[in-house]
Amino acid sequence: MADIRQLSAAELREALLSMGEKAYRADQIYIWLAKGITQFEDMRNLPGKLIEKLKRQYRIDNVKIVSAMTSQDGTVKLLNAFYDGEIVESVFMRYKHGNSACLSTQVGCNMKCAFCASTVDGCVRNVTAGEMLGQIYAMQNHTGEHINNIVLMGSGEPLDNYDETLKFIRLACDEKGLNLSGRAITLSTCGLVPQIMKLADEQLQITLAISLHNAVDTERCEIMPVTKAYNIDALMGAVAYYIEKTHRRVTFEYAMIDGVNDTMAHADALGRRLRGMLVHVNLIPVNAVKENQFFPSQNSKINVFMKRLMDKYNINTTIRRELGSDINAACGQLRRQHLEGDGKKPNDTV
Repeated sequence: MADIRQLSAAELREALLSMGEKAYRADQIYIWLAKGITQFEDMRNLPGKLIEKLKRQYRIDNVKIVSAMTSQDGTVKLLNAFYDGEIVESVFMRYKHGNSACLSTQVGCNMKCAFCASTVDGCVRNVTAGEMLGQIYAMQNHTGEHINNIVLMGSGEPLDNYDETLKFIRLACDEKGLNLSGRAITLSTCGLVPQIMKLADEQLQITLAISLHNAVDTERCEIMPVTKAYNIDALMGAVAYYIEKTHRRVTFEYAMIDGVNDTMAHADALGRRLRGMLVHVNLIPVNAVKENQFFPSQNSKINVFMKRLMDKYNINTTIRRELGSDINAACGQLRRQHLEGDGKKPNDTV
């Protein structure tokens, strides 16, 4: 029995026709699914016989909220359970330009970035496109608010789950579904070069974000083992190709880690790599995670680093606004607490 949320509008029409139903019923079902309904009986304009047919062939994989924590700044961190009991996190964030959802694309992660809690136990499995949609519907039902923007920056490497991630993006942009613009979606990757090249050929209008965090190969290898497979030269070549194919500005994420990558030499290395490219740098004070000994750089250092990139290399640079720091809103932290049984009760709020 398949999750009906996995089907595109065209696939749903084909399925309905094969069941002896009229094609227009597919649009009705698709619209109900986009509203976040949790059971077929809620599709009030469908005949009972069709509902019974659907229940025999499909399921709706609802995402169950195991725990919800609300920050003083309004950020909501959700711990979500899938049909098989696997757990992932999502984050609801309020901005002036609208509400953003940070979603997980894998249960865990295989990339082994040293500063990230998501990767501690490796990747359990990929998240399906339907489960990514389910995270949004659960979030909207919980908060009562609409999602305007999506960030694929939660647990997992989106391009390590390429097919399901691309299917999700197409489903989210469907006019009969969430009807989001591609420009409202940001995909973050640690730098899987072949997949970046493949994504460029899709010519989607999404924003590509590269988790770089160090512009020196030998040093980046120490915190991001993916560099051993794809060095920075290869990564920059893929980024240049992506810009050429899509004409979209690429964001480089740079987690500022005290004493690790926050000197002027690091700023100059980054500046030399990115000078003249259609890029934006987002400096991020790293989140402290108990499994490592990394701590965020001082604000004064971050400001000097930003000024260096802007003044000497003319690179558009910003410092990410910290949201949810009081509720461990960084990737993987809440999931690890749950797996370790830290005593937090479902629906605790801060």
